[in-house]
Amino acid sequence: MTMHDPATPAPAAERPPTPVVDRMRAQGAWNPLWDGMREMDPAWTEQFMAMAMRPWTSGVLEPKFIELLCIAVDASATHMYGPGVRRHIRAALDLGATPEEILTVLQLTTLVGVHACNVGVPLLVEELAAREKRADTPN
Repeated sequence: MTMHDPATPAPAAERPPTPVVDRMRAQGAWNPLWDGMREMDPAWTEQFMAMAMRPWTSGVLEPKFIELLCIAVDASATHMYGPGVRRHIRAALDLGATPEEILTVLQLTTLVGVHACNVGVPLLVEELAAREKRADTPN
């Protein structure tokens, strides 16, 4: 493997084959935000995508279940990637998921955001108590 300046795309003649990336692009599973990464380091991007696609290729989980998990990931408060949510909802429906199953996944996904309350509410209570204590202390 040759090293090159990551800011400069590798010459086309040196580009390694990228069958996983090519397949993802052909199937509409490619996020255009990844184009820069693919241009800068096609070998690394291919390896990463091959790893990321492992749940689909391993056969361990049912495809519908994988799509439901992907809906949860893309809809989560830490990700919020609408195009992915739409793509995975369509795929889940095509694989037989019911609207109720998808809605339940989305409802479960909202639990990720509740952690803001788990952190913030106790701090709010502490700060309010400290403020009250300061107000009760004579100057």
